[in-house]
Amino acid sequence: MADADEVITRALTEDIAGGDITTDALIPADARGTFALISKDKGVLAGIDVFTLVFKKLDKDVVITTRAKDGDHLNYRDVIATITGSVSALLKGERTALNLLQHLSGIAGKTAEAVETVKDYQLKILDTRKTIPGIRRLQKYAVCVGGGYNHRLSLNDMFLIKDNHIKAAGGIREAFKRAKSYDAKKLIEIETATLDQVREAFDVRPDVIMLDNMDDATMKAAKDIIGRLCKTEASGNVTAGRLITLARLGVDYASIGALTHSVRAHDFSLKMQ
Repeated sequence: MADADEVITRALTEDIAGGDITTDALIPADARGTFALISKDKGVLAGIDVFTLVFKKLDKDVVITTRAKDGDHLNYRDVIATITGSVSALLKGERTALNLLQHLSGIAGKTAEAVETVKDYQLKILDTRKTIPGIRRLQKYAVCVGGGYNHRLSLNDMFLIKDNHIKAAGGIREAFKRAKSYDAKKLIEIETATLDQVREAFDVRPDVIMLDNMDDATMKAAKDIIGRLCKTEASGNVTAGRLITLARLGVDYASIGALTHSVRAHDFSLKMQ
């Protein structure tokens, strides 16, 4: 995980570049000990390799035994791993390791809840680019661990023609024409917010038509226009309570920014044994 290595290096530098005066003052340099990683909630594990890499960067002789893997469901008081090594190194890496593991597991757990809600339907759960700068790939990895799918990793992956692009280009048809001319092999998605825009987008037959912030009645009407000739994505106001409705309307994708931009961290503790 090249991305993880870079993220961890930055995080450790941020936290302990000037040293850890508490640990340095209280703990002998040669002290060794064992710590247990414990889940304090139900959820889904994601980022255990990232967690262990933190300690491996601080103590080359650390011994880590994991009892769960990414994607496993967690329960309260589950012991996920034991870590034996330099007490000083483990204390210095504790917060960074837990921060990353808690965040990624929170994403996986939230995604898994959404996926479970629509498991009997064709609707696929997507993430968005509403990610924390610098850790996007880790966040999107966690979405996949939870059973979701990645939208775009970056702006180069596919065309997503949104309202500002449409206005700047002079309309949906012209925007689509320019995108197709620029790279005919890339997928093209067009954002719509009204039924008139849906009809205009449908006329050019993009790969996906985004139905943005539409109420249920408008979305149903949009689906009636599009049928199965283009894929559809619901975006905006996609809440857990609305997923079943979207699924029953026959929408193909639901993108949820909250999976990455405001997810609640899974609660873990690291306790010395």
